[in-house]
Amino acid sequence: MKAGTTWLYAVLARNPALHFAMEKEIHYFYHRHVDPSFLSEERRMTEVRDRYVPRFDPKTSHIDVVRQNFRWISAYLDRPIDDVWYANLFQVRGPQVYACDFSNLNAHLPTEAWRSIRHQTDRLRVLYTMRDPVKRLWSHTKFHLEVTNELDKLETWTADEFHQFLRKPHIWNNAEYGGVLRRLREALDPEQYKVIFYEDMHADQRGTLRGIETFLDVPAVDYPQDLLDKRFTESVRHKMPDFFPELVAGDIARIRAEIEAEGYEIPGGWT
Repeated sequence: MKAGTTWLYAVLARNPALHFAMEKEIHYFYHRHVDPSFLSEERRMTEVRDRYVPRFDPKTSHIDVVRQNFRWISAYLDRPIDDVWYANLFQVRGPQVYACDFSNLNAHLPTEAWRSIRHQTDRLRVLYTMRDPVKRLWSHTKFHLEVTNELDKLETWTADEFHQFLRKPHIWNNAEYGGVLRRLREALDPEQYKVIFYEDMHADQRGTLRGIETFLDVPAVDYPQDLLDKRFTESVRHKMPDFFPELVAGDIARIRAEIEAEGYEIPGGWT
């Protein structure tokens, strides 16, 4: 969450070896292995109403594209929610090597879930991105308050109120990088997952993309520079309070140590 996956999604969608469903974040594996109510009928119908029903101009749209979009929506609203349901969301996949799903909630899957996924796929490859945890927490805070129309709290909250908010599970759990790395290591072979630091990714975008293509064993693409320069879902600009890093300093030191214990070198710019 707030660690560059939307940028990766937008850029890698240009690679002809990768197939993307209509929805970027399906969250199927989280639904199956963590919260079986997550993809409820009400939630899916709400998503369709608010996001998926295509608005198209009959004079300019291609009828096959419109049909394909409605076919995907029908599959998304189908039931039961099981492996067949998930596979059907990629039913129009052609010769592409991979069917891709960019779900930030996959980071919360338990070890046994990853083991199950591993044994159910012909070729599994997992990308996991990490960002300076303090900056990620600040970005997530701003993003949440913007979505909930509570941006005024950035000005009015005390240090204690910020701290209470940061400790909410849906905010804090995304910062527990060490736990994610351990679960991936315990469940997958080394060649099945690749860890990327947000800071390294944007310091050398093309080098990172080449590394991903090598990891996936797919052809390299010359991505347009204007696409690489874009920033997606960027939170409102607001200076981080001076006290903010100290609210989580102890846990951040622990998380850094856990990352290093897994054999990764932390970028120098981390707080």
